[in-house]
Amino acid sequence: MDRDPPVILPGDFLEDTVTLTTRKAGLSGLAILGASALVLTGCASAPETPTTPSDEPAGSDFYACMVSDQGGFDDKSFNQLGKVGLDRAASELGIEVNTAQSTTEDDYGPNIEAMVNDGCDMIVTVGFLLSAATIEAAKANPEIEFAIVDDGLDGDFDGKVDVDNGKPILFNTATASFLAGYAAAAYSKTGVVGTFGGMQINSVTIFMDGFFEGVQYFNKENGASVKVVGWDADAQTGVFNSEAFSAGVGAKTAAQGLLDQGADVLFPVGGPIYQSAAEAIREKGGDIALIGVDADVYETDPGVADLLLTSVLKQVDVGVFDVIKSAVEGSFDNTPYVGTIESGGVGIAPFHDFESKVPGDLGAKLEELKGKLVSGEITVDSPAIP
Repeated sequence: MDRDPPVILPGDFLEDTVTLTTRKAGLSGLAILGASALVLTGCASAPETPTTPSDEPAGSDFYACMVSDQGGFDDKSFNQLGKVGLDRAASELGIEVNTAQSTTEDDYGPNIEAMVNDGCDMIVTVGFLLSAATIEAAKANPEIEFAIVDDGLDGDFDGKVDVDNGKPILFNTATASFLAGYAAAAYSKTGVVGTFGGMQINSVTIFMDGFFEGVQYFNKENGASVKVVGWDADAQTGVFNSEAFSAGVGAKTAAQGLLDQGADVLFPVGGPIYQSAAEAIREKGGDIALIGVDADVYETDPGVADLLLTSVLKQVDVGVFDVIKSAVEGSFDNTPYVGTIESGGVGIAPFHDFESKVPGDLGAKLEELKGKLVSGEITVDSPAIP
């Protein structure tokens, strides 16, 4: 690649104000947020040194970058999966990649601007919370292609993507969550299962809607009366973490409230908040199961593996890779990418250690239900379906 030598920044995290030097010739110097430059403050992680694979194809000249939300790239959830997709693009497509990690909402705009100034050809942002900053940056930099995970880039709510150079990466997780809801109801001994979210936004409530519908379907098919606490899909009201997508006291309190209502399955939707739910489960004791989201949490977090009934999979890594690949090949457009159960973009994980704890025919039943979801014989209603 004919690029300037990469700037090596000291450390992975910014303890104080850090200035960033641009990669482009003629634009070197201090980058300070304001009229002339950019400043990153607080604890945001600076863009790392760009990396390229050693076997990069000759002539490849594409630079893809990613900005996390405050959960960070070690959240064992959708940020981490996004980076897996980016790293796969570096390996398989022979492109240069870079990342900037956010630790607060104040980091989003500056981190995106840092990537703009670093000369990225494409910038992928991870999470609904980066929507406004992504739209703003895309409008200001029409020569750069943008993509965002879990948001429609529809700031004016007219049902259309606001920018030609921005692509939503979305997932219909309602269908996969339907299967998880059915499984939760089949496992429950108390007849109560619970769910709570990080924030009441579409990318969260779509999971909760599907879970709720799956429980109702189980009840109808089996003459049961398993109750869902924490979410009413009909009223679109429920329990949410007071600290949004951060693991901590708020998420643990929300989980404890559901456990106190008798729930013996918990489905926390919001990246790392499952960690706090796991703490509440261990303190409560008993045969209480946890359902993960986004990744197969049994694989990504061995510390809670013994609690995992299953996980609802959202293949963020596949979506990110596919969108970057389209940009590299020159076929990028702003039509939303939507991962579905039919395409393999969403699904549920194996029961792992819970295989012997669930009804023997449950796996086969879920496969049957998956077929009916794909064919349209069963439909899942949710206002959040993309």
